Amino acid sequence: MDSTWINAPAKINIGLDVLRRRDDGYHEVRMIMQSIRLFDRLTLTRTAEPGIHLTTNLSFLPVNKDNLVYRSASLLMEEFGIDGGLSIHLEKRIPVAAGMAGGSTDAASCMLAINDLYDLGLNKRQLMKRGVRLGADIPYCVLKGTALSEGIGEKLSTIPRMPDCYILIAKPGIHVSTRSVYSALELNDTVPHPDIDRMIHAMKQRDLEDLCRHMGNILETVTVPAHPEIDEIKRCMMANGALGSLMSGSGPTVFGIFDDLDKAKSAKLKCYELPFKCFVFVTDLYR
Repeated sequence: MDSTWINAPAKINIGLDVLRRRDDGYHEVRMIMQSIRLFDRLTLTRTAEPGIHLTTNLSFLPVNKDNLVYRSASLLMEEFGIDGGLSIHLEKRIPVAAGMAGGSTDAASCMLAINDLYDLGLNKRQLMKRGVRLGADIPYCVLKGTALSEGIGEKLSTIPRMPDCYILIAKPGIHVSTRSVYSALELNDTVPHPDIDRMIHAMKQRDLEDLCRHMGNILETVTVPAHPEIDEIKRCMMANGALGSLMSGSGPTVFGIFDDLDKAKSAKLKCYELPFKCFVFVTDLYR
């Protein structure tokens, strides 16, 4: 096999809690992660010319070691002494800097594709162990599906699957720095923490409405005051049939959960009427 392609799914955080700031500057988190059917696509082709040649459909993205795809490919090719070179084309469809792990899922999918292309024989756990060297979200993006993420994001455990539903994504045209959001987060007694255990129980009971009632993201306490557009999107979704609406990751993407596809499509049209531009997309869960 000289060429292959792979879809890289986005993720949303159904719940995101931060427990403490560690001495090394990282944060201890407890998050419920869910893959959705919004994909980037990577196409990989072996080449006779040595080295990694990365191209993308977005001119502003780096195509060198500043791109996680390039670094993930380099990591495996150097470790396994792979001869020849590799051409990678990244077709970006997941919005950039959106809180949906776009860079991490691209890196994870690149590692999965290289594992198959060169028949390296690594299982998912072995790929996850390597991926965490590049980013805390990469192990989850190798695993995919529904998972509880702990530690700095690298400790993953399977939990009951999220009930079937439709997801409305809306990303306003603003940029949010994940590092800045975590740095500004206040972890005092007044900050409300989401009930992650209650959410897991709701998923076990297949109770979508109870799950939505208890969704929470502690990072909203930082990002929403700085970007009121996020709260406007949430209100719009809730007013138009969403069972729940939440910011994903550090933002600025907002998602709404719907039990009816027509309601989700109708709410999508309402999001277009907001007084600012949004990338809006209706999808469902990626299993």
